Amino acid sequence: MVTYVLKNNRAGVCRYGITTGKKLGNAVVRNRCRRVINAAFCDIAGNVRPGCDIVFVARFKTSRLKSYQVREIMVKQLQSAGVLR
Repeated sequence: MVTYVLKNNRAGVCRYGITTGKKLGNAVVRNRCRRVINAAFCDIAGNVRPGCDIVFVARFKTSRLKSYQVREIMVKQLQSAGVLR
């Protein structure tokens, strides 16, 4: 999974988006990737600083991971970006 973080001008609002390309597989696989990433982000959304836009890009391994494994990866990436409290 790849994470892009940008600052936005809306005070107090943190937006996020999830992208999955056709190379991952059919619609079932892409939707599973989105659900797993969404579930992982919902667990840590309270710890994310407001005022940023986050884009998560699913990669091939994401379709085989559970949400707690994606959450661990997500926390590491967001901490290195300086977005988590």
